[in-house]
Parts: sequence; structure tokens; C-alpha cells
Amino acid sequence: MRPDQWKTIEKILSGKHAGTQPALIVDSPWIPPFLGVSTESYIRKLPVYLQANMEIVDRFPEVIFFPGFWVEAGMAAEPSGFGAQVVYYPDQPPTIRHVFEDINEVSQLRQPNPEKDGLMPEVLAKYRKILPLVREKGMDIKIVAARGPMTLASHLMGVTNFLIGLKTEPEKTHTLMKIMTRTVKDWLEAQAEALQNVDGIFVLDDIMGFLNESDYLEFAHGYFKDIFSVPVKLKALHNDTPNAVSFKHLNGLGVNMFNFSHLVPISTLREFVGDSVVIMGNISPLDIMVNGTYEEVYQAAQECIKENNGHPRFMLSAGGGVSMGTPESTIRAIIHAAKNPANAEAGSH
Repeated sequence: MRPDQWKTIEKILSGKHAGTQPALIVDSPWIPPFLGVSTESYIRKLPVYLQANMEIVDRFPEVIFFPGFWVEAGMAAEPSGFGAQVVYYPDQPPTIRHVFEDINEVSQLRQPNPEKDGLMPEVLAKYRKILPLVREKGMDIKIVAARGPMTLASHLMGVTNFLIGLKTEPEKTHTLMKIMTRTVKDWLEAQAEALQNVDGIFVLDDIMGFLNESDYLEFAHGYFKDIFSVPVKLKALHNDTPNAVSFKHLNGLGVNMFNFSHLVPISTLREFVGDSVVIMGNISPLDIMVNGTYEEVYQAAQECIKENNGHPRFMLSAGGGVSMGTPESTIRAIIHAAKNPANAEAGSH
């Protein structure tokens, strides 16, 4: 991102920003098809990836794309470090095959080294190669991202198997969570070292939203708190499940920015998290952003701005990541709404 965009994030974190800043989470499901390039080429060929990301930031300079120049391979980078097989496709992100399915097999897991195992070394090498090219354009990569420990566990053994193991084998689940948490921390640290000037982390984990409160407190809270204990300015979490269990514990994690479900009203979430957390949301990413007209997107964005009620710790975004099929008109409508927060009707486009 540009230096002025990072300064805007800092102002929003401190509650000193005036106006509405659009920010969108974008990655391989959206960028390649939006630009008409092969998803597999985008992921595997560095020039394709770099040109695509440059085109996105040039086309929409008003938007902060989050986390920015994200080198990712769908959900595959971290699981591949455990030996998960990666299957590539020309027109969608790769899938991964489970490493094990029974929590009792957790003892077979070996802690991966991000510099040596799976796709992680390849991702780090790409970051080292693109960093000087990004800086030549007057930008930098300030934020690194990782799947959260529960999401990583579910990729390795399947969501259902993980949740069953959590209830039937709590001690082995804790063993698994310790390995996952260490992996997430090591992965974030390795990326930060490769990029040199990182001051933010972004953790994505929907599985934490599948738990009741007692299970959340036992199997999730402490591990996520450990991950967010790193000394960086931005500590962002994505969880777009509408389960409110974890919301009231968000401050205790150390999180200061939260991307959440469009099914949760902004005012409701604000009651849970208080004034210190930046709310990032929450236009419906599919029903509105993919399937809606320009006017419907504009109106939905206006409603989010209105519901935020002028709170300075807010970024106008999707209630989740930008979905495959989101058209340019949607991005333009969001930009227009952010520039015209008091305008009740959609204007020209």
C-alpha cells in the first residue's frame, strides 16, 4: 500500500480519522477472474501475480486493499508445510487434501519450518523478489497474513473431524492447538522477516465462530491471544460467522481491527467490542456486492455509513472478503458512497 494509506490506517486505529475509508480484502478468488487471467497462473507465475496486483491498486487508488500484495495460494500455504497435497485448477484457487482425519493421529504431526517446508519457502521467496519492485512504485507491504489455528486444524483434518475431536479428546485437541498456534506465529514472523518493514498482522479464522462460549474459552481464546501478543500497530482478525460468542472477548485478544459478517449489524457489534476496535464491514459480499446493481451496492454502503454513526474507528468494507464475480461497478459504488456519506440517493456512475 501507499504511505498515505498506511497513515490513514494509523489514524483510524487511533480514532483520529475523519471521513469514510473504503477497504477491501482481496485475494486469488477475486483478482484473477476479475482481470481475466488464469488463477493457476496468478498463483504460480510471479510476473502475472505482480502485474495483476499493480493493476488493481492503480485502477482503484481510493481503496485500501487488505492486506496488500498478499502472496497466497488459496488456503494451501500453511497446510502444505504439514505435507498436505495441493491440487491446482485453472479457474479457481487450489484445494488441499486432508493429512489426517482422527484427532488420535495428532502425535504424527511434525512442526513445520516456514523456511523449508511445503509452499511456505516459495511464498517467502516471492515476497523477497517483489518487495523492491513494490517499493520502486512508492509503496510497501506493511501487513502479513495467516490462517488462524482453528482454520488450519480444520484444513488438515476436516471441520467435522476437528469439532468432534474437540469434544471427545480435549487433551489431544490442546496438543493440536499448540502445534497450530506455533505454526501461525512462526509463519507470520517468517513473512515479517522477509518483508523487513511490517507493522501489522491479519489472522483469518471462521472456525472460532463455530464454538459455544465454554469451548471458545477453553480451546480458542488463549491461543488467539498468544498470536496477537506480537508488538505491532495493527492486529486484525477476520471471522465472518454471525456467532456472537467471541465478540465480547475480542478486546481480551488484543485485536484492534475486526472484519465480520454482514449478518451482524454494525451497531450490535459495536456494543460488544466497544470504542477501541476498528470495525471493518459489512456489506453483503454475495447478495449485494456480486448480485446487486450499482444502486443497491451504493445504498447498502450508505446504510453502513449511517449505522456507524460517525464513529472514527470504522472502515467501509465487505462483510468478509471480496467474492469471486464482484464487478467493477460494485467497487465504484462503494467509493462513491464513501465520498458522499450524506447523499441519500445514488448519483451518476
